[in-house]
Amino acid sequence: MAELKKGSRVTGGDRDKLAADLKKKYEGGQSIRLLAQDSGRSYGFVHRILSESGATLRGRGGATRKKAS
Repeated sequence: MAELKKGSRVTGGDRDKLAADLKKKYEGGQSIRLLAQDSGRSYGFVHRILSESGATLRGRGGATRKKAS
């Protein structure tokens, strides 16, 4: 991943490169929380950049409840 200062503004080509990298890792199965931690960015930033890059965001995890019959 590109070495960017934590909290620094990411624009232009750097942002496109970061978006592509995050999208690839997310589509490979990594969570938004893990991507945020690894990149030193907030969850919201990673979520937003994935949305902007056209990634299909997964639903929330956890156990699903089955309807009682």
